[in-house]
Amino acid sequence: MQRFRLTLEYDGAEFQGWQIQARGRSVQGVVESALAEVTGARLRIYAAGRTDAGVHARGQVAHFDAATRLSPGELCKALNAVLPQDVAAREVAQAAADFDARRAALSKRYVYRILRRRSRSPLRRKYAWHIRGPLALGAMAEAADVLKGTHDFAAFRGAPGGAPAAEETRRSLDGLRVVRESDEVRIIAEARSFLRYMVRNLVGTLVEVGQGRLSVAQVAQVLASRDRAAAGPTAPAHGLCLEEIRYPVD
Repeated sequence: MQRFRLTLEYDGAEFQGWQIQARGRSVQGVVESALAEVTGARLRIYAAGRTDAGVHARGQVAHFDAATRLSPGELCKALNAVLPQDVAAREVAQAAADFDARRAALSKRYVYRILRRRSRSPLRRKYAWHIRGPLALGAMAEAADVLKGTHDFAAFRGAPGGAPAAEETRRSLDGLRVVRESDEVRIIAEARSFLRYMVRNLVGTLVEVGQGRLSVAQVAQVLASRDRAAAGPTAPAHGLCLEEIRYPVD
């Protein structure tokens, strides 16, 4: 039995998220089915992070154990031959027997894309949140600086049916940047771990700042309040992409 590290790219539009669901299509389910077809065995894969319904990934990482004579390169090629068009194996590599995709991760980097132009974009409708009105990017960047660091992010958490009462909500947000590139605004968030919906809730709050509904000082108050109702709305899922997961150098 060998342990493998699998790097995946996927379009989340047609998925109910990463995790296998009672109903609906999941990334985990699709990849495990492909592995079963390639190896002849039912295998379980474990991801570095669970993306929600509609969220994309360019650099999701997972690990799995398999008894196979295929080399990592052959396994990657075989997987891509049977995976659907909205999922691809970017790389398969042999990993240490104790490698854990989630626990070994040093940081995860998400990018949220906002389309800033008057007309909508049919080509980017699944990958960016279209906002027609003006956004004060300087104020958004100032608010992002307030949110960086180690804080209790209870005001930015969320889960269907409510977040678990005993959930630990302190996180270290290593980076939160607002960058403009042509007609696109990108909000880049980096941390070792995030609360569920945390990035989308941060984005929704920063957009409130950009639209003049919240001030930078009020964002600090929202953070201190630990009250989800005080923060901005949850940004749509389709603008979010898990770009990269960093690990210690092997």
